[in-house]
Amino acid sequence: MIDFEPSEEQALIIETVRQFAENEVRPHARTADEAGAPPGSILDAAHELGLVANALPETHGGGGERSALTGALIAEELGWGDMAIALAILSPGLLGLPVSDYGSESLQKNVLPGLVGDDFQPGSLAITEPRFDFDVYRPQTTAKRDGDDIILDGVKCQVPWIDGGAQVLVVASEADGLGAYVVPRDAAGASTQPELKMGLCGLPTVELTLSGVRIQQETRLDADDAAIRQLIDRGRLALAATAIGAARAAFETSRDYAKQRETFGQPIATRQAIAFMLADMAIEIDGARLLVWEAAAALDRGEEASRLARLAYDQTTRITLQVADGAVQVFGGHGYIRDYLPELHLRNLAGLSSFEALALI
Repeated sequence: MIDFEPSEEQALIIETVRQFAENEVRPHARTADEAGAPPGSILDAAHELGLVANALPETHGGGGERSALTGALIAEELGWGDMAIALAILSPGLLGLPVSDYGSESLQKNVLPGLVGDDFQPGSLAITEPRFDFDVYRPQTTAKRDGDDIILDGVKCQVPWIDGGAQVLVVASEADGLGAYVVPRDAAGASTQPELKMGLCGLPTVELTLSGVRIQQETRLDADDAAIRQLIDRGRLALAATAIGAARAAFETSRDYAKQRETFGQPIATRQAIAFMLADMAIEIDGARLLVWEAAAALDRGEEASRLARLAYDQTTRITLQVADGAVQVFGGHGYIRDYLPELHLRNLAGLSSFEALALI
């Protein structure tokens, strides 16, 4: 028997995060988009809720409750508030979760305490590369042995870069596979160029150039190709979950507007074209959500979930853009104006297909 009901604990988490998203995140969505960065007060408030720290080991101050499905539920509610701010809130997990899973004891002691301390500290993950033929499993960024050190060379893009972070996790090609390395942001040979994006403007990202960056061997995670593939799976599911939240927000906003906006004495929601469009939006959102839950549940059972994660990510990429575009159409001319949210949702969701991992669950 399949049960889609969240557990009592998950239901409490959903309600708590939903209230936070409604009261703290949504009101600042436009401000963050125009400022190009999330408000620090929101990040601190989210940190106090333990939205990321709860999944980190208890031995390092976390809650020790790791669940991909629960992470997807949290990401969706935050994405409902605002997708860019949601990804900023979840950014500590980009560094903390891989280090807690695969980092040495010394690396964990160096990295994790800062992510669960009194103040919000963001993390960062560099996977995507600025090439039309980029293959996430065959990056051109290289990691080569030089005595007891590692030399990193390459260029990464769409790297979250919120002020206050100290390290970035870099995925690179090795002689016989993939490797992941914790690199200080201020390492010699590392330079950044801010990216100007159409959407997700509230999440600062950079192009990161690594030119002969020398790091120690112990900064490498003990993660083989299969572990890094799972890292990518978790990133795709996190992105998909936040996008579903943003699409849900676009749908709800347009549905409520359609009920209030009248033409010829009747709400436009009674017009067949509008009603059918809204119904299709709701159906597609629910279908994509189930794909995310299926893949997340497989990860929680310890199963290989690359196919499921890719299906969920691809379907979410397709339908969330359709939903956001539909919301703009329901609003008509108002949907193109910055006084309303549909244009923000459309811009945020338009580039989803070009990302790989801006969050992890």
